[in-house]
Amino acid sequence: GSKKAPAEQFITRFSRYYTPAVVGAAVLLAVVPPLVVPGAAFADWLNRALVFLVVSCPCALVLSIPLGFFGGIGGASRQGILVKGSSYLEAMSHVDTVVFDKTGTLTEGRFTVTDVAGGDDVLRYASHAEIHSNHPIAQSIRAAYGGSIEESAVTELEEIPGHGISAVVNGVRVLAGNAKLMERENIDYTPAQAAGTVVYVALDGRFAGHIVIADRIRRDSAETIRALKRMGVKNTVMLTGDSDAAARSVAIELGVDAFYAELLPHQKVEKLEQLGKARTGKGKLVAVGDGINDAPVLAMADVGIAMGGGGADAAIEAADIVLMRDEPSRLVTLVRISRKTGRIVLQNILLALGVKGVILLLGAFGVATMWEAVFGDV
Repeated sequence: GSKKAPAEQFITRFSRYYTPAVVGAAVLLAVVPPLVVPGAAFADWLNRALVFLVVSCPCALVLSIPLGFFGGIGGASRQGILVKGSSYLEAMSHVDTVVFDKTGTLTEGRFTVTDVAGGDDVLRYASHAEIHSNHPIAQSIRAAYGGSIEESAVTELEEIPGHGISAVVNGVRVLAGNAKLMERENIDYTPAQAAGTVVYVALDGRFAGHIVIADRIRRDSAETIRALKRMGVKNTVMLTGDSDAAARSVAIELGVDAFYAELLPHQKVEKLEQLGKARTGKGKLVAVGDGINDAPVLAMADVGIAMGGGGADAAIEAADIVLMRDEPSRLVTLVRISRKTGRIVLQNILLALGVKGVILLLGAFGVATMWEAVFGDV
């Protein structure tokens, strides 16, 4: 029930009152005029009441509205978009704010090392510390190192959420992570301003250098942002755990309205709450993401959308809509389908009620026969 669109819920409630009302009206139409109007034949008014009853049947409304949404959901699925309920499809026609995760959503999530400061030791120790991490940044560091990594050389491995990695490699204490990790461990480091993600490396408590990793923007991301703005979306926002410099370069290239960088998972949720309170009227807050960190954000938004191609299972499970291909432009297609479905559903309601209203009046005055009543109902 909660996944039904408001239009479906309204029609269900409407038919609950409408049906008894028209049955009562039909009984009155059959009984009252013969008693009140001189010379009125009971058989004639009974026939009018039956015409009234046939045309007033709410089938057209109760069937056409859910079928309209089924059509929209089916149309979306043919475009590679899985919608988990008609309420989410209808909500997409009232989008006010779209919040995007950066890595793996607006960007490909394929990182490559573009710069290493501090020599080969920095890359070698960092790649050993990142030996067991599945994060794209860790994979790119290992790929850039290229040499063999001795698992036996790595001990005391600890992943620090939102910060980085701590490990002992051949007796050397290695810290590899963001600026927050350096500050947390009181390491005097040199901040790097780079258009990418910066991984700072400290060896035995002393700053050793940094590694710059860049991620490619998806080819349809910029056009998606422009198209959403043309469709009337007021606010496009990007949230990321990456450095401010990396986020800023992507935000400028894509033309998003706002971005928030260096966020931990719980800070993304807090930011989403703030954006939700800033909405206007009926406008909906939509969140788009692909990773495990995005699952709480997707669950909290009015509509959570997961990138299903390479997205994490947790994000896909938490989402209300899944884009089966990792193309942000599917979002624009989804809004178009949603709005078209809404228009068709409204046409169905107006057409059904309009035709029924005319034939009900004609039937009550004895102009419409049973044939017109059957036609009007169908």
